[in-house]
Amino acid sequence: MKLDELVAIDVHTHAWKSALAVDEKRTESQEAMGRYFRYQPQHQTVPEMADMYRKLKMGFVVFTVDSKRSAEGKISNEEIAELAHKNSDVAIPFASIDPHRGAEGVAQARRLIKDYGVRGFKFHPSTQEFFPNDRIAYPLYEAIAEAKLPALFHTGQTGVGAGTRGGGGIRLKYSNPLLLDDVAVDFPDMPIILAHPSFPWQEEALSVATHKPQVYIDLSGWSPKYFPPILVQYANTLLKEKILFGSDYPVMSPERWMADFDKLTIKPEVRPLILKENAARLLKL
Repeated sequence: MKLDELVAIDVHTHAWKSALAVDEKRTESQEAMGRYFRYQPQHQTVPEMADMYRKLKMGFVVFTVDSKRSAEGKISNEEIAELAHKNSDVAIPFASIDPHRGAEGVAQARRLIKDYGVRGFKFHPSTQEFFPNDRIAYPLYEAIAEAKLPALFHTGQTGVGAGTRGGGGIRLKYSNPLLLDDVAVDFPDMPIILAHPSFPWQEEALSVATHKPQVYIDLSGWSPKYFPPILVQYANTLLKEKILFGSDYPVMSPERWMADFDKLTIKPEVRPLILKENAARLLKL
């Protein structure tokens, strides 16, 4: 990856479509998310995503979510890693393992790190139905921390299940960012990324990120024009080296995010930090 040729690094994208077994039909959850985000998510394989990001001169972190309630299609961590490595000029593979998988999941995590070269792990507490500080997840964190890799957690409200009967069974309580304060204490050498503006717990997220040195915030899943003023204030000051660009593609296009970010009152010297430099340092690129 030639960093000097990239304008940004998108740390939050989802692979929804397998290059091996293509199914064009959208799920009910995916259709609901399209209505929630007012944008019909696109189905692309990892190589197709790489072509798109290459044209945008951006790198991107890509993953699926290992959960029975997620909106992703049937695509494996292994496929994502293999295809990302084939497009390593722009693609960075993360993996996802449901903590409820127990010892088998921990063994899979170690195998993905050793044999597939994944560069981090994605968790979605609300769809995986666990509190991040529940000890059920700690053996997974131990494997991730030993490899000195980052763990990215969905925080705040989610578009998954939004507007469907009973919210599709999704419980928002699991994704309070304050729960990750415990994880940051217990795993001080594991970088943690709090994904998204954490509505309705934005101040909790800012508190954890300012207090714990290894905790970052990505700005994915929201148009920057809707960012609360306190988030913009902290991004410009106390957290300027810990805020990361993320789009949440395919539910939001990086072009739309960047266009709205251009209109935000971010200091000129802070913009390159958020768009690329912070991520490059965190991911050791």
